[in-house]
Amino acid sequence: MNKNTLIGLLVIGLLLFGFSWYNNKQYTERLAAQREQQLLQAREDSAALSAAAVAAAGQAQSQTQVQEEYLTQSQPKAAVYGGAFDAQLTGTEEFYTLENKLFRLTFSNKGGRIAAAELKDYKKYNGDPLMLFTERGSRFNLNLFAPVQIDTEDFYFTTQEVSDSSIVFRLYADTTGSSYLEYRYTIRPDDYLMDMKIDLARLKGAVLPNQTEMLLAWNIVSPQEEKGFQNENNYTTIAYKYPGETSIEELGISTGTKAEEVKTKVQWVAFKQQFFSSILAANDPFAAADLKYNTFPPTNHDIKEFSAQLTLPYSAATQGYDLQFYFGPNKYSVLKQYGDLEFQKLVPLGWWIIGWINRYVVIPVFDFLGSYIANFGIVILILTVLIKLLIFPLTYKSYLSTAKMRLLKPDIDKLNEKYPRKEDAMKKQQAMMQLYKAAGVNPMGGCLPMLIQFPILIAMFRFFPASIELRGKAFLWADDLSSYDSIWTFPDGFSIPFYGDHVSLFALLMAVSLFVSSKINYAQSAGMSSQQMPGMKFMMLYLMPVMLLVWFNNYAAGLCYYYLLSNIITIGQTFAFRSMVDDKTLHARMMENTKKPVKKSKWQLRLEEMQRQQEAMRKQQQQQRGGRR
Repeated sequence: MNKNTLIGLLVIGLLLFGFSWYNNKQYTERLAAQREQQLLQAREDSAALSAAAVAAAGQAQSQTQVQEEYLTQSQPKAAVYGGAFDAQLTGTEEFYTLENKLFRLTFSNKGGRIAAAELKDYKKYNGDPLMLFTERGSRFNLNLFAPVQIDTEDFYFTTQEVSDSSIVFRLYADTTGSSYLEYRYTIRPDDYLMDMKIDLARLKGAVLPNQTEMLLAWNIVSPQEEKGFQNENNYTTIAYKYPGETSIEELGISTGTKAEEVKTKVQWVAFKQQFFSSILAANDPFAAADLKYNTFPPTNHDIKEFSAQLTLPYSAATQGYDLQFYFGPNKYSVLKQYGDLEFQKLVPLGWWIIGWINRYVVIPVFDFLGSYIANFGIVILILTVLIKLLIFPLTYKSYLSTAKMRLLKPDIDKLNEKYPRKEDAMKKQQAMMQLYKAAGVNPMGGCLPMLIQFPILIAMFRFFPASIELRGKAFLWADDLSSYDSIWTFPDGFSIPFYGDHVSLFALLMAVSLFVSSKINYAQSAGMSSQQMPGMKFMMLYLMPVMLLVWFNNYAAGLCYYYLLSNIITIGQTFAFRSMVDDKTLHARMMENTKKPVKKSKWQLRLEEMQRQQEAMRKQQQQQRGGRR
């Protein structure tokens, strides 16, 4: 590892540390502001107002209490819609369940909405059922004009049909029952996707003929599913996709409120958490979307409140809308099954070559090993060994190049003594390049292999925190490889800035292994380091391990475990290379190469020409000064 490699790694580390520091600073400031005001902004849905009041008070209310408050506050103050609509403003909320082997969905006749979604194959970090959302935070509203503005969430729909796979709700527009709005929900066997049909064909002129659009509002409160609030929040956001595109857009990370108005067509919108998503897609794209989320404080049991207001194009010829809901895991192999919808882009695997490595190398190997080995600690060990074997030639080449540069150090020192003046810099550079070429040494030979390995390093950084396969998988003292491992938690209320309120042993061991590996590499290049990299010793041996210790303390234990194994293997390889490569033999071979005639490259020829021109110009200037005297 030479100067260029270390400087590059240091700059990357400083950038990452700076981002972490800025993110934590913003997080602290916004958290303080949030604690002084209501947790949720006032909005039209009084059910969400009830949930916000519960969160702001910091009290745990039972589902029954919340539901009672919802029913009380959601009643309209006056019946002003006329006829059949007024009669449906009052009623009793009833719940119905549809389920397959993968999920259990709860429906409510109040607004004809999906009230709750539970995934059967997964549990929360504390063992409770995993709910993507519950009755207290769900909202589904279609805005009609018939002839006054009507919000369907205010009405009690009539439950028309209920079967094992479908349920139908109707909102009547007349007293005869011949004009109505219909919602038809249909689940699929062994599939996370559910179909919804909004049927407008039988409204029979109840909607104003000059209406050009309808607004569909969908809101949920996303509970905290994972152990680490901050890490889960870093992956929790709203994502959406434009029609015809293969990439997706996201609102990004925030610890407060974030909103975005999309004025072009949108194919689908996803309320995305770290490992699970709730997605609403349209066969015919939405005309526009108004997206927003609010973040809860860590003391609450929820992560974010999601809101999407979607514009549906409408004309007198519109018969209805075909929608699809996805309630399931952010698992690459599952999401990829839905083809052109590109749901798999919700898994943050990285851009360009990093994403390519994860999609076509890491994930297939990881899934293959996981299908035969139940212990994912062993799977990560084997994966690490395979990666190290794959890049072994590059690692060996990097070591060999560093060793050659170290052995040439005395010859480089002689050239520095021979050309001490600044005006001789060109000559010195030419002589050094001639020495390198004659000895068969590439000055960038130690840096380039490391740069080639860097995408793999980043690919692993993106893969492990996003890998749902590690979720809930225990190994040694870590009870969940997808979250941080903690061997000691600080007393309540005590937290070290940037570091957290616990001690992660895998992160600590990773930092120690990095210190040992850096110390060995520094000793390997000690001859060059003293002159070419003054002050780098402190950064290499102490600053970088401490920075990574602080940064990775809240990251996935599987990621820290991988880096720990990688550092241990690197240390072992270094000792093996030392036993394989004899310095005396290598130096003798290099000196033998210097005796062979070397063909000058075009770059060297241009350098020599520049030197001759520079020398001629210097002599001419000296003659001119002598003539003036």
